[in-house]
Amino acid sequence: MLNLHLAQQGPVEAPAIDYPAIMPLVIVLGVACAGVLIEAFLPKRRRWTAQVSLSLLAVAGAGVALALYIPDAPEHGTTTLSGTLAVDSPALFLWGTLLALTVAALLLIADRTVERGGAFVAEAGISPGTFQDKEQARTESMSTEVFPLTLFALGGMMAFTAANDLLTMFVALEVLSLPLYLMCGLARRRRLLSQEAAVKYFLLGAFASAIFLYGLALLYGYAGSVRLSDIANATAGTDRSDTLLFAGLGLLMVGLLFKASVGPFHAWTPDVYQGAPTPVTAFMAACTKVAAFGGMLRVLTVAFESTHWEWRGVLWGVAIVSMLIGAVLGLTQTDVKRMIAYSSVAHAGFLLIGTMALTDAGLSGTLFYLLAYGFTTLAAFGVISLVRDGSGEATHLSAWAGLAKRSPVLAAVFTFLLFALAGIPLTSGFVGKFVVFSAALSDGMAPLVVIGLVFSAVAAFFYLRVVVLMYFSKPADDGPTVSVPGTFTTAAITLGVVVTLLLGVAPTFALDWAGAGGFSITS
Repeated sequence: MLNLHLAQQGPVEAPAIDYPAIMPLVIVLGVACAGVLIEAFLPKRRRWTAQVSLSLLAVAGAGVALALYIPDAPEHGTTTLSGTLAVDSPALFLWGTLLALTVAALLLIADRTVERGGAFVAEAGISPGTFQDKEQARTESMSTEVFPLTLFALGGMMAFTAANDLLTMFVALEVLSLPLYLMCGLARRRRLLSQEAAVKYFLLGAFASAIFLYGLALLYGYAGSVRLSDIANATAGTDRSDTLLFAGLGLLMVGLLFKASVGPFHAWTPDVYQGAPTPVTAFMAACTKVAAFGGMLRVLTVAFESTHWEWRGVLWGVAIVSMLIGAVLGLTQTDVKRMIAYSSVAHAGFLLIGTMALTDAGLSGTLFYLLAYGFTTLAAFGVISLVRDGSGEATHLSAWAGLAKRSPVLAAVFTFLLFALAGIPLTSGFVGKFVVFSAALSDGMAPLVVIGLVFSAVAAFFYLRVVVLMYFSKPADDGPTVSVPGTFTTAAITLGVVVTLLLGVAPTFALDWAGAGGFSITS
């Protein structure tokens, strides 16, 4: 009967695929699969060179494909793969941002000179400090599985920011999250702390994904579709119960806010930032925030813009709580990585202000902020990985006392990056906050902007505390040493510093690209 029915329907046509539009995503995911085959068939001694070269070539190739597509891209974007992906101006900007950030992250991940043998353990069963662990470090063996995992996470992030329906967004969320759970548990040193961070991230992430999926189901019940444009049409004119709509939106936003480290849904952030290998922390801190806010911008703008009067008040409260948690609890931290984690919670509150604006200025300002914050954070974690003692990275603040006397160049670089995170003029952080707060003022959110400025001043205190500690405190006699960075780490830190400076003194190009167009709202 089924065959007869299909015969009566006629031949089924395959969905049209705009390959030039999705070629960057195809390259990243295709090379990630090739990386898995390399792990299976290539001898261990040759894997590192092959994986590093292949990963960097994949990101570079995706960047070239993106650059070739942008001049010919339709003005209002295009949808492909049966409308599941929307490749429009914001998606192209986010893809470019993610690819650029991943280049720097891969360089930090690939480095084997700061910590001999790399930051990643090759055999999970080897205990730290044992003969096997020392032998593995001596032979510079590392877990090269981290490279295809990074590319899979990148591919998931790219699909997440371009998802045109909630089901595709959920699949992309899992594709980007599962590799990160594994990568968090691969630290060569402080193994138990690393594995604990991975378990916490996995368990909390599983709850967040379930909540996201429950919200998706409620919205499907409300609109009869998971397509963002169909949900927008249903919210514009329907006699269905608003209970399904706002309950579904609330649960959906919890999942997105969790991934973006927005307080009070940030519980995983400090522990995971501290326990994960620092290169993975850098990758998560920069790229995951870009992906999460990119997806949030699309959902709120395309599907729920007509109902913004109902949900904006709730997000006001969430933004204030996030800024409060990040600024106040950041003051109490004695670990540098945890301090940057709470800094990210505060910055998530600032980003949420721009996300709520739902204007062209709000969109371009938020996209620019994501670009600026990503490079600054990556470079900051690169610097943190260089300050070391006998147990590995010296992340306790007391170890950073008098660091300027031991390494004035490193102290100057970290000071510049902290100033950028604080929003000091002539840095990208100042321009990012300025454009986001300006967009919010234009959209009638002046009280929220005032609150944001107050918490920016509070957060600046714990950045300046580290600067004072480095320059005006006496170094301990048995204090940590500053490792000489290898080529890869030097390149990653330099890239982050240069971009932070350029976006602070000449932001026009990035702002123009971020404001090139809005989201595609076609079905």
